[in-house]
Amino acid sequence: MNATGIQQAEECGEFLKTLHWDVVITSPLKRAKQTAEIINKRLQIPLIEMGEFVEKSFGDAEGMTVEERMKAFPNNAYPNQEDNKLLKIRVMKGIHKINEKYRNKKVLLVAHGAVINSILGTLSKGEIGSGKTKLINACISNIQFFEEQWSVNNFNQISHLSGV
Repeated sequence: MNATGIQQAEECGEFLKTLHWDVVITSPLKRAKQTAEIINKRLQIPLIEMGEFVEKSFGDAEGMTVEERMKAFPNNAYPNQEDNKLLKIRVMKGIHKINEKYRNKKVLLVAHGAVINSILGTLSKGEIGSGKTKLINACISNIQFFEEQWSVNNFNQISHLSGV
């Protein structure tokens, strides 16, 4: 994680500490986990890793910069990448696990762009999310389960970030 990412995580933590949270859930992958740990320095609540929220596998394009990907795969078709339908199933299985275990609790999920877009796309029935929403690093999205129904209250919020 670079200096900008660390600063953004610290700003998230500072903003989020003013709200009540019961648990932080994070992807076990390095950047998300580091982000969650930095945020949780301010919150001081249980931090749980869940494999359901690892980033989408981009197959042969994994680890490439944007420029490298555009050169190698100008049509954005990355061989051996994780299927979007399988990603959605995996991620939503995780969301349902969280909802079962932490019902009526405020859960902070720290995850990756494709994971967040998959959640937003699923819950909004495709109105926002993958292919429609360009998420900004360290943005905050708010989803809610109320009266047996999911809703997206807001997404891609960045008012807590300086320099954006």
